[in-house]
Amino acid sequence: MMIHDITSKVGRHTARKRIGRGHGSGHGKTSGRGHKGAGSRSGYSRRAYFEGGQMSWTRRIPKRGFTNSAFKKRYHVVNISLLEERVEDGADVTVEVLAHLGLIRDASLPLKVLGDGEITKKFNVTAAKLSRSAVAKIEAAGGSVTEVPLKKWTRAKKS
Repeated sequence: MMIHDITSKVGRHTARKRIGRGHGSGHGKTSGRGHKGAGSRSGYSRRAYFEGGQMSWTRRIPKRGFTNSAFKKRYHVVNISLLEERVEDGADVTVEVLAHLGLIRDASLPLKVLGDGEITKKFNVTAAKLSRSAVAKIEAAGGSVTEVPLKKWTRAKKS
């Protein structure tokens, strides 16, 4: 057979390995599982990262570098379009109110209000952060904005 004799259909499908069909097949007797041990049994499954009991690479490689991810400031973010839909006219908008309405998960994080959308209702918004566009739209609709800055963590003084 020459290379120009091979068509696109040749070699496309390989026959499946017929395990446990006698010595002549090449996969008889132990069916490619070796002799004894957990790997030869039916219930055996190894973790993908298991290295045969030697020290795993995650423990061999040293940990290097530094990350500031533990000090990242996280907020519950809400757009004014959502407030327009779900909050009554003239209502006070705080983290606790939004958590009670189910707009945010809980009141554990501070609130950040963004200015996406249009607003016609009046709101008294109290939040840790507000975008400039959100402040402009809330005040243009006749509402009021109170920005409560986050309390910075400090170490307790020893007396």
